[in-house]
Parts: sequence; structure tokens; C-alpha cells
Amino acid sequence: MATEEVEDNGALLTKSVCDNPDDPSSQFDLGLYLWERGEKDKAAEHFVISAKLNPHNGLAFRFLGDYYHFHTNLTDTTNRALKCYQRAISLNPDDNHAGEILCDMLDQQGKLSLEISVCREACDKSRKAFWAFRRLGFLQVHQEQWSEAVPSFQHAIRGYPTCADLWEALGLAYQRLGMFTAAIKSFGRVIDLEDTRVFALVESGNIFLILGSFRKAVEQFQKALYISPHSASANYGLASALLGLSKECIYLGAFKWGASLLEDACKVTKATTHFAGNFSCVWKLHGDIQLTYAKCFPWTEPDWNSKLDVETFKTSIDSWRKTCYLAALSAKSSYQRALHLAPWQANIYTDIAITLDHISYLEGESSRFDTSAWQLSEKMSLGALLLEPDNYEFWVSLGCITDHRPLKQHALIRALQLDISSAFAWSYLGQLYREEGELKLARQAFDCGRSIDPSLALPWAGMAADYLYRESTLEEAFESSLRAAQLLPLADFQVGLAKLALVSGNLSSPQVFAAIQQAVQRAPNYPESHNLNGLACEARNEYQAAVASYRLAHCAISISSADVPKSHVLDISVNLIRSLCEASKGLGGSPHFRLAGQAGNIEEALQECENLNKEDLLNAEGLQIYAFCLWRLGKHDLALPVARNLATMVSKMEKLCAAAAVGFICRMLYKITGLDSTINSILKMPKEMFQNPKVLLLVYAINALDQSDRLDPIVSYGLHTCSSHEHLSRMHYLMALGKLLKYGSEKCLAFQSGIDYLRRVLHKFPNSNLLRNQLGYLLLSSEEWKDTHTAIRCGTIKSFVSMNEEGLKSACEIIGAGAIACNVIGSRVPKFSFPSCDYQCQNGPQAVQELQSTKDATCQYQKLQLLLCASEISLQSGNKIDSINHARNATALSLPDRYLFFGHLLLCRAYASLGSFENLQDEYIKCLELKTDYYIAWMCLKVIETQYEVQSDVNILELGLKECSRGGFKSGDIWMALFSFVLGLVSLRNRDFLSAEESFAQACTLADTESCFFLCHGVACMMVGKECLEPDFISNAVRSLTRAQAISYEQQEYMPIVSILLAQAEGSLGSKERWEKNLRMEWSTWPPEMRPAELYLQMHLLATWSKGGPDYMSRVVSSKSPLKWVLHAIHTNPSCSRYWKVLQKLVNGFA
Repeated sequence: MATEEVEDNGALLTKSVCDNPDDPSSQFDLGLYLWERGEKDKAAEHFVISAKLNPHNGLAFRFLGDYYHFHTNLTDTTNRALKCYQRAISLNPDDNHAGEILCDMLDQQGKLSLEISVCREACDKSRKAFWAFRRLGFLQVHQEQWSEAVPSFQHAIRGYPTCADLWEALGLAYQRLGMFTAAIKSFGRVIDLEDTRVFALVESGNIFLILGSFRKAVEQFQKALYISPHSASANYGLASALLGLSKECIYLGAFKWGASLLEDACKVTKATTHFAGNFSCVWKLHGDIQLTYAKCFPWTEPDWNSKLDVETFKTSIDSWRKTCYLAALSAKSSYQRALHLAPWQANIYTDIAITLDHISYLEGESSRFDTSAWQLSEKMSLGALLLEPDNYEFWVSLGCITDHRPLKQHALIRALQLDISSAFAWSYLGQLYREEGELKLARQAFDCGRSIDPSLALPWAGMAADYLYRESTLEEAFESSLRAAQLLPLADFQVGLAKLALVSGNLSSPQVFAAIQQAVQRAPNYPESHNLNGLACEARNEYQAAVASYRLAHCAISISSADVPKSHVLDISVNLIRSLCEASKGLGGSPHFRLAGQAGNIEEALQECENLNKEDLLNAEGLQIYAFCLWRLGKHDLALPVARNLATMVSKMEKLCAAAAVGFICRMLYKITGLDSTINSILKMPKEMFQNPKVLLLVYAINALDQSDRLDPIVSYGLHTCSSHEHLSRMHYLMALGKLLKYGSEKCLAFQSGIDYLRRVLHKFPNSNLLRNQLGYLLLSSEEWKDTHTAIRCGTIKSFVSMNEEGLKSACEIIGAGAIACNVIGSRVPKFSFPSCDYQCQNGPQAVQELQSTKDATCQYQKLQLLLCASEISLQSGNKIDSINHARNATALSLPDRYLFFGHLLLCRAYASLGSFENLQDEYIKCLELKTDYYIAWMCLKVIETQYEVQSDVNILELGLKECSRGGFKSGDIWMALFSFVLGLVSLRNRDFLSAEESFAQACTLADTESCFFLCHGVACMMVGKECLEPDFISNAVRSLTRAQAISYEQQEYMPIVSILLAQAEGSLGSKERWEKNLRMEWSTWPPEMRPAELYLQMHLLATWSKGGPDYMSRVVSSKSPLKWVLHAIHTNPSCSRYWKVLQKLVNGFA
């Protein structure tokens, strides 16, 4: 059926042509029919006729072009096809079939200009001729017309959005134009379309290399190598990216990581040489990698299985040096291979010269030749200059490599003649002038280099080295040196930074510590690097690490071929001895281990001192440490003569050192011979010594311990001669401590004497934080009931900046403790109108937060505080297991029993919350065994006992609390009263009202100025009177509540609840006037928004029975009817059934 239909269509088309031979459409349709049937020749005849009849039919010309190009054997058909295709394109520029074939034919004939002209003409005629834009873009890329190619590709992509070739060519054009972000996006689109495009991956990696994103570059090259493992460009790019990434690590000080990356890069380039060994760039890259490896490979301190020895250290140094040396030799070999393949590359000569110079440095003494002869490295530099004599960088390289100073100066000046803005040339010229002693010229050269390129390290190092000549401060020199070490982490710069940090007091800086650690890795053969590392560790209180560093410094001196001055050896030895002594103080572990470690360190320090003493090398600091070691080991007979020798040298010391020496001598004398001998020695000192404030402070400390005041003349002399407010504050601080000791008893310090003295002194020094903190601490320690608010006012907020203040306690700790005592922490929504303390501490919460956030808790007591805080927070958060663990850690600390008591008390609470009553009983018994001298702790234990019915002996609790009251303070009565008060609350909770009344009565007797005690006693009496129907108890209740009301009005606290209870008691006794009076007083004690429902109910009674009057309360009472007062009470507390019953009675009465 289909064949018949086609034949019928052909017949119809033939008939149509016969009927209308001049109809171009009939001719074209018949030609198309014949073309599809394979009768190309006949079809071409009809296409020719159709084109003649309608010369604007582009399709006819396209088919004719196809016929002449593909389907005929006639001669000269190529030109005919070209003309037909050109005619088709001119009529229909969107015809991509004709356009592509036409451009292909022109390309085969080499008619590139004509091909471009055809594409441009099609683009101009139609914006939809996407084929033309694509073809034109490729042609422009071929001619490297990058800026013209970009818009062509951008337009072509609209027609071919999924064409990977277009995106790839567009990315290449962007890359050549420097538009790297756009290029990365284009190549990324190529990879999304076809993830096997190696070219896009490689070019993306190259762009990331240019941008310095080495990690991303590594990823791109690795993907390319996964597709094509033998791609030379991908291997080369990966090695380059690893090299760049390693340099980043090196500049950050991560030498080990950088070296591992270089090892990977070396493997990649070595593999590349197997299939691309004729590329000089590959060998040069391998040389760059090996040379960088030789310069950055770090020394790793070996694991010392036993005591450190010189032989092991020498072996590790030789191994490190050999690794660097072999890498440098490999770099030289690779550069030579590259030079063999490309002898015209001048920069390879310079690379070889730099490598030879580094090899000479690694060889050390054995590589020194006659300076009058040309070295091989210098000859290679000259080879580069022969090829490019106008390259200033090669002249700079020659100036850095040569040891011949005139040649060095000539090379650097020649480099500046070629390029005056060469920062490197100026910097190295400044270094040369400084070595020659021309400091002025050196300064000018360094300034020029730094102004041209501030990111260059050498000028900053030069500024730091010449700070004395430049008249700059030591701090400015330190900042310049730090800048140099950060820009270029060379060992020389880092050692210089550490030296400046030592004299400027910045040795504990993290930047300095990191720099000297890196210097040790890069220059382990320098004794000075280990010595400075030890000093940096000492500054950070890491004495064991400091000892190891000083020992390494001694090892470095032992294997050094250079002559080390004896003064340098002495400094290292003294540093080692000092660190050994300090390390003996900070040993942890078991007591047996600590004692053994301390003795071992001290004995080793003593041995070092004796070795120096035999060589007569001990200076004043050495003698001081020598005496200290003898003293610590109990060799007092030997320590005292050494101390006398030290005393003879005090007059020749600097002031600071002299004060330290005198302080040490006095301390040792006090420990060995006692107070009297120490005072006699002080009295024999020359008067000039007491002009030193440090010595005066020592005298004041000794005087604080002397009950006879034998040093009073010197004390008075110091107060009159000293002009420094800081030192005067410290003197008064010590005198206040003396008041505590001298006027106190054996069991009690004289806090009040110290407080009175400090109050007088603070009139002279009101801004002394030291004295203010001391006064606050003494006020808190005195445990006087009303002194807490005064202690809070002593501290200042600005002292929160530093937690490590001078004095017994910081202002933060004092304010925090006072705030807790005043109970103002966390009371954001008070339940009562009155505060728990008259003096609200605004800075209390901030102080507590500061203390809780403190991480550096080196003191055992501070650790206890932090662990208890963490346990309390965990308990409040519901994390009971963590709470128990923190409390357990707190109880394991080495502290007196009275402090560990609180850890076990917290464990009692935690176990109670878990329901583990057996553990609760155990912890409760431990609390009773440990005991404490803190009243509040016993009361908390009593609450736990009664709440959880713990089996105990009540007498132990009462005896423990009474034991706390034997200190002689009147505040002891307050705490006993509080204990009785707690017992009363417990009885009240158990509904044992008679016992509660007795406990409250005892509390009122011990503390007759506390309104809360009388309030609770009144409530207990009312409850007893209600149950036992005893009017005497109601009368007692009236007396107690009246006393509570009077106290609250005297203290202007206006305590609520008291008046309404008193009104009820008076009403029970039949006194209507007093009932009404007290009810009116109760109304005024409550703020409007907090009045309870019971008060409104009582007001309805007052409104029912009270007579009106002109006063305020009468107007308030009469402002509402009794019914409205009851409705207000119900609105305030709708859950009380009693209020509803009263309302029902009122409603029934009205009815």
C-alpha cells in the first residue's frame, strides 16, 4: 500500500509539472521526490529548472550543491558546488548544512579569508546562524584572536548549549585573556558534559596553579591522570601543584608535611621522565623539587630510649645532613640533564649555580677553596650572563653566590643599573654593607628595598639587627624581626627573633615559640637554636622540655667543628641547672615518684654546678643555683658557705640581680637558721642596699613575721624614701599581713586589725587594686555577717581583664564570692517584693561567669571549684552520670578534708537524684568522717539527712557545727541560729510543730535581729495553737510576729506576710482594731502586681466591717464592694475552693 501511494504521489507530481511547467514549486517538489528515490540526476534537472524559475529558493541551491559535491562525476563540479552553497547561504543564512559543507570545502582549499568572510556575512544577516558563529569562533581561536572569539562562542552556545567543544574553546579564550574565573566555569561545564575531557581538566589545573590554589590544582590533575595516566602535561602539572603546595606548607612552618608533598612530587616527575625524558622542562622541575627538598627537609628529634648522649645526637644530625646532601646532588644532576637538552636556557645555568652553592654549604669546612680562584657556581652564573647579559636577576644571583666581596658589590650594583626597582638587589646590597661595617649605607639600602617591596623579609631583618644604630625601641626591633620571620621562615631570622624576644620580654609569645621550634628543625646543628628553644620552654613553664633542649645544645657544641666561646657554654650550663631546679617543683604522679624525680633533678643540677665550679666558671647566678641545690638536698653546711660567697658579690651586681640574690639568701637563712638569724643578717647589710625597692619588700615580708618589730627602723626608712606608688602599695600590703599575724591568736588571725589598717591606708592610695582586693578578701574571710556588701564594693570591674592579679585573691573572685553570699545570682523573677540582701551586686553574675570560664586552673583549690561547678551544672541539666564523675574527680584531689567535704556532699545530692540510697548513705558517712569548718556545709548535710531519711547520729552534726563556732567570731552565733532555723524548717515540713517552735525559739534567742526567724516562730506558734487549742501559743505568736514586723520596719525592708499573719492572730484573740490595723499595713507592703489572692479575700472582710474614713486605706477599702473583692481573689487564684464557698455565701445572702 505504501509503494502504491508513493507511486501515486510521483504520478501526481509529474502530472502537475506537465500541466504547469513554469511552476517552480512543482518542479522543486518533483525534484525532491526523485532525490529521495535515489534518482539524483533527474532530480538535479528539476532543481535547476526550479532555481531558474525561482532564484530565491535557497533549498534548491542547497540540493544542487549537494549534487555537484557528492553525486556527480562531471568535471569542474567543485566550483559549481561552491557557487550553489554560497547562493543557498546568501538566501538562507540559517542553513547550517550548506554553511558547514561550504566552510569545509573552503578549508580544504586553504581559502581561510574567504571562509571567515562567509561566516561573518551569515552572522551579519541572521543572529540565528549559530553554525556561523561557532565556525567563526574556531577560526578566531586558530588565529589567536581571543577577544573576538569570546563573543562568537557566547552567541554560538545559545544554539548549541550542550556542545563540549564550544565550551572548551570558550574556556581557552578566557584563559588566554586572563579571565581565569570565567575560564574555570567554562572548563567546569565541559567536564559536566563529558567527564573524560583531559584537556579541560589539565587547563583547569593550570589556571588553579596560576591563581595559587594548589589543592584544587592537584585534584584536577589527578582526575586527568585517572583518565590518561601517561599524559605528560597532566603529570607535569601535578608535580608543579605539589611543589607549590609544599612551599605553602614550608612558609607556614609545616616542614614535615611539605617534605612529604615534595617526595610525592619527586615520584611523579621521575615517572614522567620515563615517557617524556626529552623534555628539558621536566628535568628542570625535578631539579626544583629536589633543591626545595634539600632546603626544607626537617630534622626530627630521635626517641631517646635512655639518657641522651652525644653519639646518638651526632648520628641523627649526620642522617639529616646526608638526606639534604643527596637531594641537592640529585637536583644538580637533573639541572645538568635539562641543560644538556636545552643549552640555550640561561636560567638553568643559574639553577645549577644555586644548587652548587647549597651543596657547598652542606659540605661545610671540606668545601672551602681558595677565594682567589673561580668557583664552579660562579662560573655557571657567568654562563647565564653570557647568554643574557641584561638580565638583572642573573646579576643578583651572582652577587648572592660569590664570596668575593668586590665582585659581589659589582654584581649587585650592575643589577640596580639594569633595574633600579629591584628590591632583592637593594636588600642584598644592604646586607653586604652591614657585613662591611657601613651601617649608614646598609640602612639606606634596606630602606630602599623595603619601600619597593614590603613583603621582602631581608630588609625587615636588617632593621631589627640595626635597631641600636637606627635609635628605634627594642619593641620596634622585635616587631620588625617577627615580620621578617613570618615572611620567610629561615632559621637565621627565627634565631634572631628569639634573641630579641629574650631581651624584650616577649619570649613567651606563641609566635616566638613556634618560630624557634621551626629553627630547631631547620638548624639542629646550631647550639644557639636549642638554647633559645630551652629559654622559650622555660618562659612557658615547660621545664622538662627546656632541660631536654639545653642538653641538645650541649650535644651540638660537642659535635661542632667551630670554636664555641666559654661564655656561651656557661650560659647554656646555667640555663640547664636552672631548669633542672624548676623541673623538680612541677613533677606530677604519685608522691614517691615526685620525691624521686625531684631528688634526681636536683642531684643532676648539683653535679653540673660542681663541674662548673671545678673549672672556675660559676658566676653569680650559678652560685645562687649551686646554693639552692645544696639547700634542697639538705646539705646545709655546704650551702651556707656558698651563700656567703654569693653575698660578697651582691655589691657588684645590677639592681635587679642584687635584689634576687638578697631575697634568695634571706629565704635560705630563714629556712635553715630561723627568723632571728635572718633579721641579724638584714641589720648588718649596708644602708645602700635598702634603696632597692625589691630589697625593701623583702625586709617588709620578714618584718611581718617578727613579733618584736626589730626591723622597724628600716621599715620607716622605706616608707619615707620610696616614691613609687606601686612599691608603697606593696609595702602597705605586707604591713597589713603583719597586723593579722602579730595581733592574732594561735587559732585565729586578727582580721579586724588588718581591715582597720587597710581602711586607713586606702585614703592615701584609693586607686590601688592590690590594697582594695586585700581589703575585700579580709572582709570576706572575717565572716562578719554584714561585711559582705563592703567586700563587694572593694573590687573593680576593670580587673576582670586579668585573672592573674597580685594578692591573695583577684577582684573577680572576691566579687563572685560576695555576690553568691548576697544571693543575687539568677534571681531574675523574684517571688517576693523584698530582696534577700540590702546591697545588690550588679557585677556579681559577670564575676561568676568569669570564674567558671577560667581554663588555667593550676591550683588544686581552683580545680576543685571548677569540678564542683561542672558537677553542679551537669546535675541541674539532668546529666547525673557526668555530675557524679566530676564530683568523683573533685574528691580525688590533694586537698584538706574540709574542702573534699563539698565533693562528697555533692555526691550525696547526685545519688539522691538517682535514687541510689546505698551510695547516698556511704557518701553521707564520708562527710561526717571528713568534717569541715564551713557552717553552710553542715546545714546542707542536715537537709539531706531529713529529706531522704538517712540513718545518722544527730549529735555528730550538732557537734560539728559547734566546733566551727570556736573560732572566736561573733558570727558563730548567727550560724548556730541558722542551724536551729534549718532544724525548725525540717520539723515544720514533718508537721512536728512543737519541735519546730522550740527550734525557732532558739534561733530567735541567738539572733534577735533577724525578722525571718521571728516570722517562722510566729507561724509555728499559730500552728501549735490551732492544733492544741492553746491560747498561750497564740499570744506567743503575736509577740514574735510583732517583733518581726518591728525589725522589718527598722531595717526598712517592709516584709510582707508578717502583718496579715499578725492580723489573723490578733483576730483570734478578739482584737478587731488590731486586726484591722495590721490588715491595712499588709496592703501597703505589697506591690500592686504581686498582691496575693488571700489579701483580696481579707479585704472583703475589711470592706464588710470597716467604717469609712478620709485616709487613703479607707478609700481603697470602700472602692469595691465585698463581692468584688472576693471576685478579685478568685480571679487571682481560681483553684482555691474556699474562695468559691465565700462567694456562694455572699450570693445567697444577696438573694
